[in-house]
Amino acid sequence: MSDRRFTLFHAPQTRSSCTLRLAEEMGLPYDLHVLDLAKGEHKAPAYLAINPMGKVPAIRHGEVVVTEQGAIALYLGDLFPETGMCPQPGDPLRGSLLRWLFFYGDCVEPAVLQKAMKWEAPKASMAGYGSYEDTMAAVEGQLATGPWFLGESFTIVDGVFGPALTWLTAFGLVPATPGIAAYVERFAARPAAAKTAAIDADLAAKQKGG
Repeated sequence: MSDRRFTLFHAPQTRSSCTLRLAEEMGLPYDLHVLDLAKGEHKAPAYLAINPMGKVPAIRHGEVVVTEQGAIALYLGDLFPETGMCPQPGDPLRGSLLRWLFFYGDCVEPAVLQKAMKWEAPKASMAGYGSYEDTMAAVEGQLATGPWFLGESFTIVDGVFGPALTWLTAFGLVPATPGIAAYVERFAARPAAAKTAAIDADLAAKQKGG
């Protein structure tokens, strides 16, 4: 796997922790490039050359740079098809995989932000997500189809939705309905959860101590 080893640009206990968790779930070979947000390292020219937005996560694989959680998850899933966590083209689940990967960024995030900020809801015909209620109903409906987002098997879609729903319910931005709460509990019980939390806690302590 040496030619597939990649670098994850990461700041502990941020969105990039989701990508770190996914890499651990998949058992991937990676190197961490840790950024200290308190010191503004994410806004330094060296990192802005990687991601002009100055945000994490980002990965670099050879000459390829990928940003955005869903895009990174798909890139890694296709780069490591043997993990079985990313249905490949030709698999009937591929369409559902793409649908829900894009649904998170295109629908869930803007719908939840609108709700959390108490912004006036746009007309459903004008918003790509329709409405907050429709968005969350779609998520709950999909979760009802199996223990994981695409059914019986844990996939990269869960690598995106698992951390998101964990965080959103913890902060009360999404109600912990029975279906969502059970999903979050299953996600938290996976072995990679404890390992990722330990890595992040150690990195955060080092940055605080430094």
